[in-house]
Amino acid sequence: MLSETAALPVAGLAEVQLACADLAPALDFFVGRLGFRVETIFPAEDPAVASLSGHGLRIRLAPGPGGAGVIRLACRELPPPGEQVLTAPNGTLVEWVLADPPIEVPALVPKFVLCRAGEGPPPGPGRAGMTYRDLIPSRLGGRFVASHISIPAGGPVADWVHFHKVRFQMIFCARGWVRVVYEDQGPPFVMVAGDCVLQPPRIRHRVLEASPGLEVVEIGCPALHETLADHDMALPTGPSLPARDFEGQVFLRHVAAEAPWTPEGDTGFERRDTGMACATRGLADAVVLRPAGGRTLTVPAHGGELLFGFVLEGRAGLRRAGDAYPLGPADAFVIPQGEAWSLEEASQDLSLLRVRVG
Repeated sequence: MLSETAALPVAGLAEVQLACADLAPALDFFVGRLGFRVETIFPAEDPAVASLSGHGLRIRLAPGPGGAGVIRLACRELPPPGEQVLTAPNGTLVEWVLADPPIEVPALVPKFVLCRAGEGPPPGPGRAGMTYRDLIPSRLGGRFVASHISIPAGGPVADWVHFHKVRFQMIFCARGWVRVVYEDQGPPFVMVAGDCVLQPPRIRHRVLEASPGLEVVEIGCPALHETLADHDMALPTGPSLPARDFEGQVFLRHVAAEAPWTPEGDTGFERRDTGMACATRGLADAVVLRPAGGRTLTVPAHGGELLFGFVLEGRAGLRRAGDAYPLGPADAFVIPQGEAWSLEEASQDLSLLRVRVG
């Protein structure tokens, strides 16, 4: 039934009906106070039904079913607190909300996190056919989210042009490949294992296609953030603008095959830097670490907001606060502020993604 109905031709604008037993005072409120305009009204004598339009909305006031409902009207500046929620004569609640509210970043609640592959709740469904495994269940008070995302079947992805209202967001390809396209960053390109991107705030983008078994790690701040569709933008856009500023950040595409490995001090490990620190103007950095003759990596305490690790390959022991934890592929951890930690007995094939924010 749904598919047959959806196939019917559309004629005219749809309306939301709101129950209204007494039309005259409701019209005074919606037209006189809120600025809607009358499109249809009947009967001519003692009208009982009216269709109104305004604020990008069409409503129908009529006796009968439908309920009083709630209308959210967007504005650039909120009215005084006592006028932000109004009640129409027919009982409809009208809420004034900011058209573009600022991002709310909750206070950090530091916590040690160890999320092992195969333990905890199973991955859950997400948008566009993706499955999500939560790597920071506590969300550190709502400040950060980290997800191990997969597309098991591969093929074209049912995605659309969209953007996120975020402070920080990066995607690291852990397995397989994915074809993506970004606003003002040229034609679509393919990310393979080891590649990553910084998605600066509000950059429009779209996932086009993925290999079977694609796996990516996504890290974002704040944990709860909006994904907004942009149905008016077609990607790719015109010429590439790699230096375009997106709220203080620039788009970053890190290609692992083109990046050098450099010593991680005198630790016996080496690192591949993604360039995240430069692209975020110091807000975050992201590197991949691996042994280069050593088996132990000792890391001093940090004073930032987030220190996140994800095991891409191999095994090691994680030691912190006097305790040891074995790590294997797809295990993730978070080290709180003020704690030193180390990797011990690292296998020679160990590969660890380390992300720091703040």
